[in-house]
Amino acid sequence: MELLEVKNLRTYFDTQEGEYKAVDDASFSLNYGEALGLVGESGCGKTTCALSIAKLLPKEGRVKGGEIFLEGIDVVKLSDEKVREKRWKEVSIIFQGAMNALNPVMRVGDQIAEAIVLHENIKKEEALKRAGDLFELVEMPRERIKNYPHEFSGGMKQRAMIAMALALNPKLVIGDEPTTALDVMVQAQILNLLEKLRKELNMGLILITHDLSILSETCDKIAVMYAGKVVESGTVDDIFKHTSHPYTQRLIACFPNVGKDKEIPDEIKGTPPNMFNPPTGCSFHPRCHMAIEICKVKEPPAVSLGSSHCSFCHRAKEIFNG
Repeated sequence: MELLEVKNLRTYFDTQEGEYKAVDDASFSLNYGEALGLVGESGCGKTTCALSIAKLLPKEGRVKGGEIFLEGIDVVKLSDEKVREKRWKEVSIIFQGAMNALNPVMRVGDQIAEAIVLHENIKKEEALKRAGDLFELVEMPRERIKNYPHEFSGGMKQRAMIAMALALNPKLVIGDEPTTALDVMVQAQILNLLEKLRKELNMGLILITHDLSILSETCDKIAVMYAGKVVESGTVDDIFKHTSHPYTQRLIACFPNVGKDKEIPDEIKGTPPNMFNPPTGCSFHPRCHMAIEICKVKEPPAVSLGSSHCSFCHRAKEIFNG
């Protein structure tokens, strides 16, 4: 049994302008101890997928269709009370913006202990001891649990957020751009820490980012999202070495190659579609350099390119074969 299986997820938001299709038929899966990278431009539905899995959508959002199986149980069908029991214990999220995520008037250890006491019938003293253990797990001195957030650097705050996410030994941790606000050196340290913890604790990890370059060393497989859909998925080698979707090609081309002469990377022409009224056919066709007539009228089917590699493109096999 897989740890997580998301099948044909549709998450919409009710707005004054109408129904916004933030996630519109996305599917992916994750095994125990495995790391999946969700990548794509801003607004493609990555964070909405994470919030749907943990059922943390704002009141305007709703899962309109699809299934989210966590250890074989469809969380879409669970009551809010049942889902609250699963949060932290089975699934937790490391949000981006750790700089603002901690309560500035509470000691950091107290904030972690509060989460533990809320879910387990233990005294605060024991919860604080656990908080100290968690600090050591994320490679920080346990005595720092007595500090306030303003006494921490950005990297230390992010480590504290990771400690909080691990407080109840969840089987699945979702990192929603957890290194966005950090400098390159600290970013590398946090990513290495997440990879180390994933392997030691055999937990599933979903890493959400718009930066394909950080996934090659941290993830086992990648799902590329565009306009609320997964347009290509596969192992890291599948995505980087055997790219089969024009959007993935353009994403990779957007990043500079340090092995070549200095030059400005390519950009993806145009803008993402209006999800109040998505285009017909393939949602990427208005920006695609390889679009043909069928792309404008018919939604591309799933094209299998191997045991783990799948692409939603009418020309996938042509691209795959070079």
